[in-house]
Amino acid sequence: MADLVAHIDGGSRGNPGPAAFAAVMKTANGELVDEVSGFLGHTTNNVAEYQALLAALDFALAHKCRRLRVLADSELLVRQINGAYKVKNHNLKPLYERAKQLISRLESFSIQHVYREENHEADRLANRTMDAARKAGHVSSRDEESGARTREDA
Repeated sequence: MADLVAHIDGGSRGNPGPAAFAAVMKTANGELVDEVSGFLGHTTNNVAEYQALLAALDFALAHKCRRLRVLADSELLVRQINGAYKVKNHNLKPLYERAKQLISRLESFSIQHVYREENHEADRLANRTMDAARKAGHVSSRDEESGARTREDA
């Protein structure tokens, strides 16, 4: 697999709160290749965004992808990966460093900010993952009672 496009998103219900990540992997022509998502437990939205990027990078490398284009609705993530912002948060630094290490293994990498409306598939998948975790009992009653809303609900 030579080229992939990853639509990524991470979200939390509350910040921090129950969180999940999602990566929708497509060919350069827009054909769906796979969807990757996971529940992260109680963490921040920014950690979830980074986990989405790492999932896309891991997928690309595992499938022998040489070139990856990432589309994300997190301006912070995009600007940090592109070097416009420094990573100051101690929880994000190891995730950033791992992402940069994985990126270096690709022939070509780009990451671009898109508006949330253009990232609806990844957003929907992250929310479905959080919903499934709640139904499976992986979300504590404290989290449920907080009344926290997702970005999708805002």
